[in-house]
Amino acid sequence: MYKAFYGLKEKPFSKTPDPRFLYMSSGHREALARLEYAIEESEIALLTGDIGCGKTTLSRALMDRAGSRYHFLFVFNPRLSADEFLRVIASGLEIGTPSLRKDELLNEITGSLYRMHGEGRIPVVVIDEAQLIPDRELFDELRLLTNFQLDDRNLLSIVIMGQPELRGMLASPVYEPFRQRISLSFHLSPLSLEETLEYLDFRLIAAGGDPGLFTPDAVQCIYQLSGGVPRRINAVATNALLVGYGRDAALIDASIVTECAAELVN
Repeated sequence: MYKAFYGLKEKPFSKTPDPRFLYMSSGHREALARLEYAIEESEIALLTGDIGCGKTTLSRALMDRAGSRYHFLFVFNPRLSADEFLRVIASGLEIGTPSLRKDELLNEITGSLYRMHGEGRIPVVVIDEAQLIPDRELFDELRLLTNFQLDDRNLLSIVIMGQPELRGMLASPVYEPFRQRISLSFHLSPLSLEETLEYLDFRLIAAGGDPGLFTPDAVQCIYQLSGGVPRRINAVATNALLVGYGRDAALIDASIVTECAAELVN
């Protein structure tokens, strides 16, 4: 449909977290740099941001840039009991059939961590949507995982990502022992107006097209509708391309964005 009309090889505003389409705003650059430092030092890092700000895509970019010596374990649904969580970690550490007994399970995890260290591999546990973690016990298990260490470093890194309410949750005094283990913390903010323009052009180029398809007044409308949140920008921009294609419009202007905005609301 609109791809051929606008000279695109791929959909520029897909919702999938493809690192090729990760626009590195100043905030994204700083967040990625901090995450890279955290895994190099085998520390706990906390990354928060509104829904759709690019946290998951950043984690994919981190994995792509980290190199083969890092072994990533992703936990996408942290609504788990502490024992379930440990078994997920054990499976990610290449333990074929994790024990149902906690003492044996911890011994298996310990053995796997030391084995990976001997092989020159560093496990990185990435927990997405961490605001959904149901209780303190799981955070306690996370904290205790960092007790696996040598004299000079931990044997694994932990990256915790979640929505802004995660910070409020962790501010409770009961989480003080866990907070003390967090060495790096960053909040990912929405894009500015200028960054929204750069984001649109960046993704058009990444999809095989040309920049400048969205006029300045269209960019202003998209920014106002999306609040600078990349996932919302994608939704508005995709609908604008569909409307523009239907109009045979060579450029996407504010009238097209306004029309698709009404469709999004309805």
